[in-house]
Amino acid sequence: MSTLIMKLIDVCKSFGPIDVLHNINLEIRAGEVLCLLGDNGAGKSTLIKTLSGVYVPNSGTIEMDGLPVVFRTPRDASDRGIATVHQFGGTFPLMSIGRSFFVGVEPTKGWGPFKIFDRKKANEIAVKAVRDFGITRIDDGDRLVGGLSGGERQSLAIARAVHFGARVLILDEPTAALGVKQATHVLRIVNEAKRRGLAVVFITHQVTHAMAVGDHFAVLIRGAIAADFKRGEKTREEITDLMAGGETMADLEAAIEADSAAAGNAQAAE
Repeated sequence: MSTLIMKLIDVCKSFGPIDVLHNINLEIRAGEVLCLLGDNGAGKSTLIKTLSGVYVPNSGTIEMDGLPVVFRTPRDASDRGIATVHQFGGTFPLMSIGRSFFVGVEPTKGWGPFKIFDRKKANEIAVKAVRDFGITRIDDGDRLVGGLSGGERQSLAIARAVHFGARVLILDEPTAALGVKQATHVLRIVNEAKRRGLAVVFITHQVTHAMAVGDHFAVLIRGAIAADFKRGEKTREEITDLMAGGETMADLEAAIEADSAAAGNAQAAE
């Protein structure tokens, strides 16, 4: 079995009297993609922010490498190797690819007060990192990020996270606003990140995309884990039903059918 990197044990989060996350139990493993599925309002965003240090749980435990941790800020989570990539990659559209790749940690050349940004080095590293993920169309580090497609911006952000040592890669709806071709590129990169041994948390409401890359699945409904299963244990239809509260719908449909049958029998008796 792959190495357990991160574990959530009975994690709860509330805002005043409103409970948003209820007793969340999850295991996040190296070289696996955990697909976190749920409809709008299921609690996915709150869980992401809890994993990445934006929120501190009200109760429960987060473990990394078997030891309890508390992330009080996103920097705390980042320092432990947790990287979150939001839609469109969280990149900077008015920056060049090389500058965006190294924002905040820019390579320099020169000495003392004469240090300047080493544009050539930054461009070379950024382009190589992205091309290593199979995005060969990017060959100029001076190109503006804003001119890239949505899939390419996602690729740039993922490559950056990997370059800077991410162990857990959290992808927040990375394919939601992409066409089929761009989404396919992103899914290919997710597989490459998994192949490199990263633990990937893939948040989505698109079951087809989840099934293409997922090893482990958790369905979140109203802030609680409604189902936790491995690849191959449920069909796409079963997963979709779970996300939509299908069991409740099935009960309702059964009740309607029973009522209809009873009404038909009553008419026949008359």
